[in-house]
Amino acid sequence: MDIVKAAQYYTNRIAGDVSGMKVLLLDRETTPIISLVSTQSFLLSKEVYLVDRIENRQRDVMRHLKCVCFVRPTDASMQALVDELRSPRYGDYYIYVSNILKKSMVELLAENDESEVVREVQEFYADFYAATPHLFHMGLTPATHPLFGEGHSWNPGALSRTVQGLGAVLLALKRRPNIRYERNSAMALKLGQELEYLMAHEGSLFGGRGQGDGQTQLLILDRKNDPVTPLLTHWTYHAMLDELLGVVHGRIDLSQVADFRAEVKEVMLSQDQDSFFRQS
Repeated sequence: MDIVKAAQYYTNRIAGDVSGMKVLLLDRETTPIISLVSTQSFLLSKEVYLVDRIENRQRDVMRHLKCVCFVRPTDASMQALVDELRSPRYGDYYIYVSNILKKSMVELLAENDESEVVREVQEFYADFYAATPHLFHMGLTPATHPLFGEGHSWNPGALSRTVQGLGAVLLALKRRPNIRYERNSAMALKLGQELEYLMAHEGSLFGGRGQGDGQTQLLILDRKNDPVTPLLTHWTYHAMLDELLGVVHGRIDLSQVADFRAEVKEVMLSQDQDSFFRQS
């Protein structure tokens, strides 16, 4: 199970399914999702000649180009899509969302497509940040998604994003796991219940409403019950770079390091391009 290849599969579909010259519009969260598993040269090879943010309202009108949109199904991104469709800047629109799209959101897009420029709407389950083939995260930070609510319970926003992200990972890997969690952790129990509900509610996507696939186990652990691991130093290339310099969405900021050339103030960390990283 290679999570990077799963994300790259969707990136290939996003960039390659639509032929001809095109624009790729991303939102605040899908921008780093794509940049972690793809490169500018790859996008150019698929005739993507412009990448921009859908929130940017200063874009030029180029009706001769097709537009591929890849966004998360959030209220903010849906509103940005609605605003785009009300005043379309491009000839045709192909809309891909990174997770399960609600029926109400589809209806909202249809109601605002008065110019009839939307050619396709699909779900591509790349709603996670694939750091390495065996490591992913949801991009949760204390500033945007505080983990805890009152006491030691889940913050509703963090819980929702975690369930959505894990659901997307399972759909991308085509797995329906048996869920196991710590008995004495209320947060692990809550996450397991919400994920089980999602798989049952969206049974057609997860391969039926029965039990797990019998091969996959999802273990939910509570770090509050593990005080030792945060104190350990991990002797791997990736872990040491993160501890010493900091790795954010696969990028290392070297602007605070003395005597570095301007062109290497920010370095992209990728196993596809760094053989030492891939072998370590």
